[in-house]
Amino acid sequence: MDVVQEVEDEPLHVERVAALDVGKGMVEVCIRVPSDRDRQRRAQEVRTFGTTKKEIVALADWLRCWGVNTVVMESTGDYWKAPFFRLEAEGFACELLDAKQVKALPGRPKTDRCDAVWLAKVTERGMGVGSCFVPSEEIRRLRTLTRYRRHLIEERSREKQRSEKLLEDAMIKLSVVVSDLHGVSARDIMEALIGGQRDPKALAQLARGKMRNKILALEEALDGADTFTGHHAFVLRMMLDNIDHITAQINGLTSRIEELIAPFERQVVQLDGIPGMGRIAAQDLLAEIGADMSVFRTAGHLVSWCKFCPQVKQSAGKRKGRNSKGRGNRYVAGVLGEVTVSAGRSKTRIGARYRRIARRRGKPKAQVACGNTILSIAHTLLSDPALDYEELGVDYYDTRVHHKRQISSHIRGLQRLGYRVTLEPLDTGGAAA
Repeated sequence: MDVVQEVEDEPLHVERVAALDVGKGMVEVCIRVPSDRDRQRRAQEVRTFGTTKKEIVALADWLRCWGVNTVVMESTGDYWKAPFFRLEAEGFACELLDAKQVKALPGRPKTDRCDAVWLAKVTERGMGVGSCFVPSEEIRRLRTLTRYRRHLIEERSREKQRSEKLLEDAMIKLSVVVSDLHGVSARDIMEALIGGQRDPKALAQLARGKMRNKILALEEALDGADTFTGHHAFVLRMMLDNIDHITAQINGLTSRIEELIAPFERQVVQLDGIPGMGRIAAQDLLAEIGADMSVFRTAGHLVSWCKFCPQVKQSAGKRKGRNSKGRGNRYVAGVLGEVTVSAGRSKTRIGARYRRIARRRGKPKAQVACGNTILSIAHTLLSDPALDYEELGVDYYDTRVHHKRQISSHIRGLQRLGYRVTLEPLDTGGAAA
């Protein structure tokens, strides 16, 4: 017969804790501390504060009165930033928890006060899975600029696409001939169109450099210039001015970023050595993942945080979802998407990996796989400032694949082409099949 055993509960993870349920204008705060009457019991109080600086400072004073130093909150939207950064500046140990990991169980009331109490209970028992990554203040300032620069670059690209559609509406096929619609030659032609020039030959003569080899093609593409009316010129003028204005803003942001990133110049140089990266991409990636890799214990933790490690979800013999791990940092995904496509055209190890996977499984999966590789390389480099990227060569995978696998791969390729293959090993100088 089994005997009921008495066990001693594990000690609390945090004895004095404050949990915040943050909204846009109000914050529900629950503190849980040891009870004065019975040390085996807990005392709690819930108060409501505003989100202004004055209210957060009052909250900090209240927490000090109770001897609370640990403050936790959920990562919901951007509203957590104001109380988090202010309390951090006041000297509190702030933690940001993933809302999905601390979600309350069903069957209980769902209010802001109840959520604050639940979050405090989860934290004091050490049931939180882990804190979200919040970079240092230096990286946060840099991140604000790099993200806005990316937004402006995206907006400039959309404006350029609108200008192309406007020319198509006017039956001008300039984008068919020129590779860069906003290059020097194409820009001069559009300026002449706005100025009233409608002669295709005169417009084609504005071409410069190598574009002069395409004079005849330009004349044919501009043959519909007579349909370019005044309202086309009016709108195109606004579009070009907007593009120039955004370009000036991007250049200003880039100059400011260069100033702020000076303390991390070594890390930028390390990342810039990765194939396909470039200085702008290195700055953007550094602003998102930071320079201190101690927050990501291994390269796998960094890859997982960026959601570049797809997982298969299967139930009842059916796959669910798109085999992805979830939505990650879209800025990291944007940078890695550009870098992997650029590296895929290079004669490097990453380029060879991209092409190998793209042939078998398609380009999207190749981008994710190479993004995984780039993040792992970045983690290794940033973990040791003395390291530099060393290229392993385009034949990296060919020289490390077992010769029997290489033979089988070549045989399958020839069989797909309709050939029957017979192998005869050489006596000398070759590997036996």
